[in-house]
Amino acid sequence: MPHFFIQKKDITDNKIKITEKSTFHHLSRVLRVKSGEKLLLVDENQTQYNTRICNITTDYIETEIVKISQTNHSLKLNLYLAQAVLKNDAQNFVIQKSTELGVKGIIPICTDNCVLKESVIDSKMEKWQKIANEAVKQCERTDLPTVFERKTLEELFKSDEYKIKLMCAERSDKVRMKNILENIKINDKDKILVIIGPEGGFSQRELELAEAFNLPKISLGNLILRAETAAICALSNIIYELENE
Repeated sequence: MPHFFIQKKDITDNKIKITEKSTFHHLSRVLRVKSGEKLLLVDENQTQYNTRICNITTDYIETEIVKISQTNHSLKLNLYLAQAVLKNDAQNFVIQKSTELGVKGIIPICTDNCVLKESVIDSKMEKWQKIANEAVKQCERTDLPTVFERKTLEELFKSDEYKIKLMCAERSDKVRMKNILENIKINDKDKILVIIGPEGGFSQRELELAEAFNLPKISLGNLILRAETAAICALSNIIYELENE
């Protein structure tokens, strides 16, 4: 069942009042919910409320709480994706699927072989956040990822925010993802950043820049993967190896 986000402050006694404009519009105008129907709501503390609609007005929807539970529909890993921006459908796909896999944030990066201009990338930020938000509802995830402002590779390489940075390069030395992950020790607060290049791959300058920062270039195997496939493959491998550590 798709769920919708609320704030703890929206709860009074045993009732939840939905007033946030986009959520209210989606429920009332798109889904056309009616009194008596069930709604699944989640607050910022990942508390889940099974509710029943008891009142619908022109300004809000009021629900009655039937059951309260603590959810675990989120990734334990602090996993982030830095994706060189792809063409429209491919970029939308990466945002949707990486959200479903549980990443905490998606960082668009403008690389030497990027297909879109910086101004175009910046204009799409709101749309990409909406795609991520919709993907969260479909997979019943209980935390919202952030689509961050555009960054450069240099900014990411210099950043101390991420304990582990994994740059996937299609024609790299044979440093396999599995070999890297076997030696990783992390705690709950450590952030992992996966860096994926554009359709044309990273430029020689960018590969040399990674070497200057002692960043290993990781291979995902013998096959040359499309950029969007590489992103999903890399994230899935990391989750498989590290999520239950």
